[in-house]
Amino acid sequence: MILLRTATQSVAIADNRIVALGPEAEALGVAEVVDLGDGVLLPAFGDGHAHPVLGGLERQGPPITDKSTVDDIVAEVGRWAREQPGDGWIVAASYDPTLAPDGAFDARWLDAVAPDRPVALRSRDYHAVWCNSSALAAAGITADTPDPRLGRILRRSDGSPLGTLLEWHACDLVLDLIPRRSTEDLVAALEEAGRVYAAAGVTWVQDAWVEPELVDAYLLAVEQERLSFRADLAQRVDPDRWRAQLPSFAAQRERCKRFGRDLVTARTVKFFADGVIETGTASMLDPYTDVPHSHGMPVWSPEELADAVTTFDAERFQIHVHAIGDAAIRAALDAIERARAVNPDWDRRPVIAHVQVVDPADLPRFAELGVIATVQPQWAQTDAVMTELTIPRLGPARADRQYPFATLARLGTRLAFGSDWPVSPADPLIGLGVATSRDWLPGERLDVTQAVQAQTAGVAWQAQAEHEWGELAVGRRADLVCLSGDPAHTPLGDVVVTGTWLSGRPTYAALTLDVDVPRSPSEE
Repeated sequence: MILLRTATQSVAIADNRIVALGPEAEALGVAEVVDLGDGVLLPAFGDGHAHPVLGGLERQGPPITDKSTVDDIVAEVGRWAREQPGDGWIVAASYDPTLAPDGAFDARWLDAVAPDRPVALRSRDYHAVWCNSSALAAAGITADTPDPRLGRILRRSDGSPLGTLLEWHACDLVLDLIPRRSTEDLVAALEEAGRVYAAAGVTWVQDAWVEPELVDAYLLAVEQERLSFRADLAQRVDPDRWRAQLPSFAAQRERCKRFGRDLVTARTVKFFADGVIETGTASMLDPYTDVPHSHGMPVWSPEELADAVTTFDAERFQIHVHAIGDAAIRAALDAIERARAVNPDWDRRPVIAHVQVVDPADLPRFAELGVIATVQPQWAQTDAVMTELTIPRLGPARADRQYPFATLARLGTRLAFGSDWPVSPADPLIGLGVATSRDWLPGERLDVTQAVQAQTAGVAWQAQAEHEWGELAVGRRADLVCLSGDPAHTPLGDVVVTGTWLSGRPTYAALTLDVDVPRSPSEE
């Protein structure tokens, strides 16, 4: 048994669970005491929508995430090419799409430093690929290549491909040619993700985009004891072959149930209903302001989405839908409503992720249908993406309806926070700071209690684990985070994570913690 003690709290842990709090914990006479000083203990954070493997893999290629100019990115690719000679692919992520006008990046910029080997760089939102001429040639992309059904090839005035590919089928023309990562590379990426999450106080993650090889990597990481966070895996539903996927998805769910060791489950299926506003591919009810003939790029027809959601719901998979534009959100809500009407009742807890622009008529439907809004609070700010790409595409009226956190909460919607890492940093404290300040659209600001709940209990509800973690209570798992200050009374910008525990086992310590013997009741 161990006692975690702060200046105002005491938490006793035994057999991976909280067994006592406060004076009752102190009275147990625990042999090992960890003194956390002036820290504050909270239930560990959850991340309701992220991509841990992608985040970990970014550490295995040219580091371009923090580059602030096109020249800096090109120089980093050139350095990598010199230090990693050969003819193999150079692959990296995540470049800032605002660094080129309208997110249009030219292959010739990369040709200058890597003319003889293919280069593929993924944008920060993972909805675009910037590649060089060698990669375009390898994919057979020419002026005569038509745009695929779900994607766009940006072109020069003469029709030749520029070097930027948008959305699924266009990006896959290049991405499908890149040699698959080894299982060991994927497990190493999960190890790296575990270090990032531990330092951020996160112990449960919804991996929101899983292909079959990632299930293998997760289970191998569990077997080798290299996974330091819990994860539920959302297997991606392909609109072109979803009926054939159902048996394999069920088999993978059973594998994770048998071999996941209380760390990995696969209860969820992931749908992409649309793209993103920055590339003009989010599905909108009204046309884009800057492209009046376009409503975006829905991935599914509403009818087919409803059929697929109803089918997977009938097999008791939790539904998780990427929906950013108001048309995509309406289609997702309609599909969930159909599933509820057709299938027997069960504890389904469907999720719509991102929820950027919602038609006012659809706002009450989240609570009415029991839909969890899993939102990314870091996106709700006036950064360069918002001011240079998003607002010009939406126009002011729709721009002022973005990310309606407080409205959804007032209407009774359950909120769960996610980072979408590596699209945004994995640190929940950054998101909490944005959600509670909302320098832009302050009417949608959450208070600190609401925001912390969305990052803890809200994600636990999404995970269908509210009786296991998400609050400090006797009997809950000892998944805990220690913060340097109380978010209710300390500016969030001044708060840092000082310790993280998974089932009572420390996975992160910012400082050396003092361990002492307990005080007896007579010494209190």
